[in-house]
Amino acid sequence: MRLSHRIAALSFAFVASSNANPIRKSLRFGLRPPTRYVTEPHINSTLTFSAHADPLDVARAFIQLYTDSDYYIRDDSYTDENTGISHVYARQLFQGLGIADGNINLNIRDGNVLSFGDSFFQGPASPLVNSPWITHATYCAEFTTRGLVIDNTPQIMLSDKPRARARENWYKLHCARPLVSVRQAAATDFHKDLNDPRRAALYFMIAAHPEPLVVEKLAHGFNTTIDRMTVTYDQLSPARRAQRFAMISGLPGTVSPVKARKAYTQIPTANDTVLHATWRLEVEMAHNWYEAYVSFHDPSAIISVIDWASDSSTHSRGDLFDTLEADISMHRPVRYTEAGTYKVWKWGVNDPQSCERTTEPASYDLLASALGWHTIPRASNLIGSPEWVGKGVKDHAQYLNFTTTWGNNVFAQENWKGAKEQWISNYRPQGGRTLAFNFEYDAADVSNNNYTSYVDLSVTQLFYTSNMVHDLYYRYGFNERAGNFQQDNFRRGGRGNDSIIATTQDGSGSNNAYFMAELKPPDGQHGRCRMFIWNTMVPYRDGSLDAGIVIHELSHGLSSRLTGGPDNAGCLPWGESAGMGEGWGDFLATAIRSTKDYQDYAIGGWASNQVNGVRRYLYSKNTTVNPLTYSSLDDPEAWTVHSMGEVWAEILWVVMQGVVEKHGYSPTLFPPAPLENGTIPTGDFYRAESKRGQLIPKHGNTLMLQLVITGMKLQPCRPSFFDARDAIILADKTLTGGENLCNLWHGFSSRGLGKDAKFVPDHSPWNGGKHIDGFAVPAECEYSQGQILLRRVVPAA
Repeated sequence: MRLSHRIAALSFAFVASSNANPIRKSLRFGLRPPTRYVTEPHINSTLTFSAHADPLDVARAFIQLYTDSDYYIRDDSYTDENTGISHVYARQLFQGLGIADGNINLNIRDGNVLSFGDSFFQGPASPLVNSPWITHATYCAEFTTRGLVIDNTPQIMLSDKPRARARENWYKLHCARPLVSVRQAAATDFHKDLNDPRRAALYFMIAAHPEPLVVEKLAHGFNTTIDRMTVTYDQLSPARRAQRFAMISGLPGTVSPVKARKAYTQIPTANDTVLHATWRLEVEMAHNWYEAYVSFHDPSAIISVIDWASDSSTHSRGDLFDTLEADISMHRPVRYTEAGTYKVWKWGVNDPQSCERTTEPASYDLLASALGWHTIPRASNLIGSPEWVGKGVKDHAQYLNFTTTWGNNVFAQENWKGAKEQWISNYRPQGGRTLAFNFEYDAADVSNNNYTSYVDLSVTQLFYTSNMVHDLYYRYGFNERAGNFQQDNFRRGGRGNDSIIATTQDGSGSNNAYFMAELKPPDGQHGRCRMFIWNTMVPYRDGSLDAGIVIHELSHGLSSRLTGGPDNAGCLPWGESAGMGEGWGDFLATAIRSTKDYQDYAIGGWASNQVNGVRRYLYSKNTTVNPLTYSSLDDPEAWTVHSMGEVWAEILWVVMQGVVEKHGYSPTLFPPAPLENGTIPTGDFYRAESKRGQLIPKHGNTLMLQLVITGMKLQPCRPSFFDARDAIILADKTLTGGENLCNLWHGFSSRGLGKDAKFVPDHSPWNGGKHIDGFAVPAECEYSQGQILLRRVVPAA
């Protein structure tokens, strides 16, 4: 039996900064509970399920044998239609409340658990402590003494101020000033009701707000501010265990009410782990969306913070829905709309320096975008949308056809004012009834900052690239059930109403970009992709015209929703997992632009006007050009998530070269369109035969893309480099039977992530330690040196 249900939207955000504000404030720190990721668990031998068993029954039996804890199965669990693997997610309970970081994810097929990740609390029988000893303050103290990795810094280009200076400024903004203000507020706080979540919310805002004057006002007027805040209580749905939560209104610095509810958080001790009661807060600000855990007994103490800034209609749509959308839900192709044209830098061309623009037909994928890129079912359209074809005459049509950059996957528009909420009425280009988005552009005619003169082209390019990314990732498994971004999900599972809001020439920053996938369960919420102007060249350069940057940002939505399940907002929060979130974006952007003729690539090279782009090195299989290995995570330069991401992206890039050498190169990453009966032809894209009937890409570049995306589904919440490596190797085993085992191991080991690589923790609560390269491979892969495809000690030209 396969799982079929709605999938909640996951909010995760990856924030970048503007050049005007070199250090953008974004709190992000926390404790990683004891975790493990196990492939081929031995406990399977005690389970006796048939190959056709309900995966939920298998999951419950497994967890019952594995732990005595209370838990519930999350409703974002689902079955991958291609691999046949059911991804089941469990959340731990204690005294009826959730343990925020207590997760188990199980990957089940044919009645067997293929792998599982586990961070369930396994501490003492009397685990509760009232006094937290690991907080924001202790994190900052550890930073000064140990030089901790900073996870929430912006991308710092090599020409910027020295890193020591950047670290000093970061400490002032995130530690020194807010901690002083929190202490000042605590000295005057006379509200001592522990059950009042307003105190926790206000203390958090004092620590999180970026403006010193606002912080000072909040600290000195603490009691007055609380008295102006209001709180109302509601109940979660029964599916979410009916836990009571509070909605707090009137907190300065927020753009929506704060959601608060009680939860437990795991805190490590010298020899064990204990539980601490906290207020779990969801705090939406103009440029941040936080999931924060604040001590219940001492609300001035912040335990951990994640910054995510990484109405389904139920009425009938009539007979047209029943016939047309039934075909869509069954994956049969629907030729609903006439294709338009877009004068753009076509898919695979990275930037204006790489090639001239061409007029491209709308190449929407018939499976991923069944109605094309400019049509939305009326019931899922937003209030205040642009006018549709025949408005006033066809107001009751089941499907609305738009002639601008507005569709089921993406809403693209300018955002010169940098606003977050008022975007629906922003300017969009018109393609007319023929959907001809053909606009002129000559860089020589653009003055220094007159980028608004080509806004039609900019929006069109962003719309085109974003839709191509949606369709590509869909075909590799990031579909409705897996939590992708669409207004309407056409009865295919998951939650809709969460298409991407993509803004170009965004006035809220410069020289960067960011993606925010917002979470407000139980409804889906839009992903936000904001692209900025870069003043690194005269005339200024538009980030929307650099496809690598756009793909990198949109890939945050992919990795954050696939890792740990669509409904878990905190699976790539900090450390190695957040670094890999950056690395996947770089790798995918690089893989998409690559060709059969190998070359090295930069990320953001055109926009930043630097040879190496916004990273330290080009991505290259040559160790002279790019020397990064697993141990590079200990380099003094690797103090940001982007630097850690460079290491992961480089490793994946090298691994892919070995897979391409073995299987060849496909000129297209897009699979063939479905036949009229809904089946997918193999063509020259997929293998002709598969024991399970799975669709397995036959070429090296397409297979590597599939392994990476499938690996995201298999890996645990908050994965390490080791976990992500093992998940990719397991993905190959589930798809090909493991025929690429040695190619993958040789690729990983060539960059220090071999079988004998080690992480030696320093026993601090912040997951510090030493990364040690290992170049060993499993015994069955120990070829003679001449047979090894990739070796670190033998650089390839």
